[in-house]
Amino acid sequence: QVQLVESGGGLVQPGGSLRLSCAASGSIFSIAAMGWYRQAPGKQRELVATITSGSSTNYADSVKGRFTISRDNAKNTVYLQMNSLKPEDTAVYYCSARVAIRFGLGLNERDYWGQGTQVTASS
Repeated sequence: QVQLVESGGGLVQPGGSLRLSCAASGSIFSIAAMGWYRQAPGKQRELVATITSGSSTNYADSVKGRFTISRDNAKNTVYLQMNSLKPEDTAVYYCSARVAIRFGLGLNERDYWGQGTQVTASS
């Protein structure tokens, strides 16, 4: 199976920075897109940023210019550098990865999710 483990969340003052990491492990053949999503209390989960295996990126308008997504393919790890954090960035952040694993003579590809890490921007 495949596991995604996030780290790096915490409490920071508005204007501060945090860096999230998410490492994928298990019987991985390949990883296509990886991404970060977040869910604030009482709200639906929303996309924050995604990155393809070729490092093409996509960001939510609300984080453009403040957040940077990157990945280390050799380590099966995706990062989210968050600068100039605002109170409205407060949420549980989830990592996601589209992972292919060997299944019989072929491959099986599906999305996997991490357990989430809390990010709080508050004074």
